[in-house]
Order: sequence, then C-alpha cells, then structure tokens
Amino acid sequence: MFCYQCEQTAGGTGCTKIGVCGKNENIQSLQDILLFGLKGIAAYAYHARELGVKDEEVDAFMHEALFTTITNVNFDLDSYFDIVLRCGKINLKIMEVLDRAHTERFGIPVPTEVDTGTKQGYGILVTGHDLLDLYELLEQTEGSGVNIYTHCEMLPAHAYPELRKFKHLVGNYGGAWQEQRKEFNDFPGAILATTNCVLIPPHNTYLERLFTTSITGIPGATHIKKRDFSQLIKKAKSLPVLSDIPGRKIVTGFHHTAILQLAEKIVNAVKAGEIRHFFLIGGCDGAKPGRNYYTDLARMVPKNCLIMTLACGKYRFNKLDFGEIDGIPRLLDLGQCNNAYSAIQVALALAKAFNCSVNELPLSIILSWFEQKAVAILLSLFYLGIKGIRLGPTPPAFVSASVFRRLQDYFNLKLITTPQEDLKAILS
Repeated sequence: MFCYQCEQTAGGTGCTKIGVCGKNENIQSLQDILLFGLKGIAAYAYHARELGVKDEEVDAFMHEALFTTITNVNFDLDSYFDIVLRCGKINLKIMEVLDRAHTERFGIPVPTEVDTGTKQGYGILVTGHDLLDLYELLEQTEGSGVNIYTHCEMLPAHAYPELRKFKHLVGNYGGAWQEQRKEFNDFPGAILATTNCVLIPPHNTYLERLFTTSITGIPGATHIKKRDFSQLIKKAKSLPVLSDIPGRKIVTGFHHTAILQLAEKIVNAVKAGEIRHFFLIGGCDGAKPGRNYYTDLARMVPKNCLIMTLACGKYRFNKLDFGEIDGIPRLLDLGQCNNAYSAIQVALALAKAFNCSVNELPLSIILSWFEQKAVAILLSLFYLGIKGIRLGPTPPAFVSASVFRRLQDYFNLKLITTPQEDLKAILS
C-alpha cells in the first residue's frame, strides 16, 4: 500500500507521516465506515430523487463527508467519530425523506398477504429496491397477459396501494439476493434487475433473458433506458409460460403507521404480561456459514414475544408460522432496508407510551451484518444513542480492533454468540 503523505510504502521505514494508508489504521477504519455509510445514504437519496424529492442538508453533508475522506484533510480521531455519527443523523433524515416520497407517490403501506407460488401465464421477475421502476413496468404490462413477480427487497411493494391495485402483480418468487443464481435460473420468464445486489450469472444460464435498468448493469444483459420496457415485455412473451403452483402466504407491509394503530393494544398487552419482549431481527443476508443463527434465534423466541423484521435477512424465517398474541401477529415484516425508519418510529413511539427511553424498553436489536446500507442504518441507531445492539455473524472486517472497542464502550455493541446464550442474557 502507498502512503500519499510521504510518497513511500505505508508503514515502511521511509514513511514518516501519519497517513490513512497504514500508519494510522484507526483513521483508515473510520474513513471506511464513513464511505460505506455514504454509499447507503446515496442509495436512498437516489431513489428519492427519482421520485422528485431531494434534501439540501443531505446533499451538503455528502459533499463535506466525501471531501473530508477522499482528500486526506482530517487525521483527528475524535472529530472523525463526530462526523461518522453525523452520518447516522443524515441517514435517518434521508430514510424519512424516502419514506415520505414513497408514501406520497404510492400510498401508505398496509399489512398485505403475498402469495409465493406462481400463476398460469407469462412472467417477469423484478428484483431490487426501485418502486418507480416496478410501477412503470406494471403500467406498461397491464392487460398484456404478463404477470409480474417481486423478488428479494421488492417484496414490500405489494403493500403499497398504488402498486397493489395492479391485479397482475401476482406474488413474490424466491428469497434473498444471494440465492439469485439458483432462483433466476429456475424462473422460466424474463428477469428485471433494478438496484439490488446483482450477481453475474454463470455461463449458459439466464443471461439472455436478464434485463437491467437505471444504474444497474451486467455484461451481456440487455440494459433498458428511460423505463421503456417494451423489449423486456416482448422477451417475456417469447418464453415458456409459468404454471399454477400454489405457494405459502407471507405477510409484509407493517409500516410504522400500521403498527402504531395497534399501539394501545400492544401497550395494554405489555402491561398485562401478555407481551414480554420485542425483538428486532433483521438486516442484510449472505451465504457464509453462521447465518443460521438468525433462523434458530427466531424459532427460539418465546411465544409471548413479538418479532419485527426488515431487509433481506427476513428471508431466513419469514415463511415460518409464528402465530399471534391476542390478534397481533408475532412476526411483523416492516419492509425494505430503508424501512428501518419505521422500526425507529415504532421504538420511539413505544418509549413515549411507556414514558421511558428506547434503551429502557423491553426491546432487543439483533442485526445480520453485511455492509453499505447496513453501515448507514447502524450509524443512525448510534446517533440516536441506542445501546446493546447485537451484531453478527462476524464483526465488520474494515473496522479496526481499537475502533470496534470504542464502539463497544460507547454503545455496548455486542457480537452474537449462540441463540441459546443470547436469549438467556436478553431475557434474564
């Protein structure tokens, strides 16, 4: 690695300055955290801007933070921690902006039962986060005989009234992003990738029926510009039709407005001892070993506890039957990763109802870790002063041991152990 401060090999005998490349790994670590957080903010800001909404405070912070990071102008550890926490503040702001943009354009989500089977007819599978892409596709395919299916982070689209009104939005196919290669290969129709974590297809599989749009691109796939989906629709009609295959029903769309309508009932259930604890089990997913922890944990959560979930981590357990507590579903799927904003609003509302801080609530947050948006969301939780978060299955590779210890000291950040040990500690 090269140190741009003294033009020598970082950490070598000729490196005499405190740079970001190797002599000060803690500054490097905080810069990495900030850059990942900025990527998350940029993703949310992009979606909001596509819907005609932007925020000057968010844009100004992006400029300041990038200037601070990529030009090596700041080597003070404390001030870097400050700007990293401000990144959490700005991410919270942009999540609120995007939530407002979504609800003003597509309506307020309502709890919705979604089929996971397939229907007779031609099909297009849509993966990603961009609801505007999906809306335009639904308009262009209405009455065409082509059914539309969601995949991964597009699942919550079913809960928005302006999307749900399209009768040919028939269900959700598959699970989390890392299963793409198998699920896309098995799906016989055309596939549209908007802005999800996209994997390059193996050779001789589904590349010739894979389309991308917006900022998404894959070598060999057909890229669609200006949301003209005519090529995609034509391709779908040239492919084999799907059969009627029943699937399990899953429920999504527990936006904070829906949960807060149950607030009085939930508060009374807590006071009556019917609800013992709240668990937020969510976050990013991946394929490495250790992630079965989240399935096992969800299964082991006592029946007198509620589970909230969001992002693609929910695919580990969202097809399980968790039942109800006095008519309240025990599993509440809040939606995409940006719907962490809803989870925060629910926590703040419960704290207000019980006249306590969020940290005093019977609430535990257990996150499956990946990067980028997960970093931005975690920083938002830190900015709000939320402590005792559990993180796993492994610590972030780009966070130095010293920085991680500081986060543990400030926010009581914990690494997951086993479901049994963590549940015992949480409920003791």
